[in-house]
Amino acid sequence: MTSTAERPRTTPDTLTDEQLARYRRDGFVHLPAVLSRRDAARYAKAALAARDRLDDFHSGAAFTQLLQLWRTDGRLRELTLDPGLAGIATRLAGIPLRLWHDQLLIKEPHNGAATEFHQDQPYWPHAGSRHALSAWVALVDVPAERGCLTFIPGSQHLEGLRAQDLTDHDDLMNLAPDLRHQPRVTVPLRAGDCTFHDSRLAHTATPNHTGDPRVAHVVIYVDAELRLAPEPAHPVTDPLGLRPGDRLPDEHFPRFDVMS
Repeated sequence: MTSTAERPRTTPDTLTDEQLARYRRDGFVHLPAVLSRRDAARYAKAALAARDRLDDFHSGAAFTQLLQLWRTDGRLRELTLDPGLAGIATRLAGIPLRLWHDQLLIKEPHNGAATEFHQDQPYWPHAGSRHALSAWVALVDVPAERGCLTFIPGSQHLEGLRAQDLTDHDDLMNLAPDLRHQPRVTVPLRAGDCTFHDSRLAHTATPNHTGDPRVAHVVIYVDAELRLAPEPAHPVTDPLGLRPGDRLPDEHFPRFDVMS
């Protein structure tokens, strides 16, 4: 019997046509073992150390969020800029990509709060973007009771919505009432597993009811050719003095040159 530690790794070369088709149909795909369990544990240790070391982060009822760790933490930079993850993202998107930002999302033990249904794209000042997607990498085991993600397949086709309130259970559903009746898929993950999801896919995360933190590292990939939109404001672009219509500068938003 194959142990969890011996699961076949998912790489850009092993990504199947069926997985590609599933992502493009549903707006998400679960990929096992994009990291080994040993590497996931190593990055989880670095992530918790960063949480304890840094004081520049958002901490709310639903989660603790640290942005741009690739710029300050050598070990997590290795994960954010991992060419294997970027290669998978590029195959799924089908266009050249660059980094938008990374974020560490920790649900503390017994936090009791869900991250309510939302889309990611409305939070970002992007103009002319052909595609954007997130790699949500589990650095610890994330069963349903520890705060895994639930998706509404096919909801990535909803465009033009404002940003949603992550604390309001009904906010997205009031904007798009048909979503209330759509099937939902909950995806528990093993440490080292990953889900990739489209930036407009509706998703939520359950509370963490366990005694251990849920630790996820998220890498957000965007169209390499997009330009800055006038709004909304965003902490990764606001300090840079960019103007609407500017391309994102490579030194702050690195390109991934992995197209075959």
